[in-house]
Amino acid sequence: MMNVKNYVLAAFGAAIIAVLAQVMLPVPPVPFTGQTLAVGLIATILGPRLGTLAVTVYLLLGAAGLPVFAGFTGGVAKLIGPTGGYLVGFLPAAYLMGLYLEKTSYTYVQAAVANVIGMFVTLIFGTIWLKIAGDLSWEAALAGGMIPFIIPGLIKAALATWLGIFVRNRLMQAKLIALTN
Repeated sequence: MMNVKNYVLAAFGAAIIAVLAQVMLPVPPVPFTGQTLAVGLIATILGPRLGTLAVTVYLLLGAAGLPVFAGFTGGVAKLIGPTGGYLVGFLPAAYLMGLYLEKTSYTYVQAAVANVIGMFVTLIFGTIWLKIAGDLSWEAALAGGMIPFIIPGLIKAALATWLGIFVRNRLMQAKLIALTN
């Protein structure tokens, strides 16, 4: 059941993604950004429904033209451009991470598994989209859109795991989120 508190949490989640999206290292064809860290963090804290809602709000704000995507950009062109698959991939990644945690447990070990799953879901969506939208070979798409992001993605997954479970536990203690969403 959604209430005002849940909508506020989802809005804060979208804001966190927007802020961390601006932490970036512009490396062509796909920049390193804090978005994937933020998506993992939000899914770990909020679970499948609220985490996915936060990502949806973030994507809708960006599609509407607000500068919430990496490099203070926005607009539909970013969603359908060569790197749009990473953005679109955040939706299934957030849902699958949250669902995995909901079905197992919100522990550090399970959150680490969930965040690695989410990282690969995002990379797979992004790489396939990059190959098609950028008219690249599979080798070029993998070399530019997946391989360089595995190690940084694992580091971000570890950070999202630790911080996400820590924050989730504190929010539960403060009764700001329930045991299940």
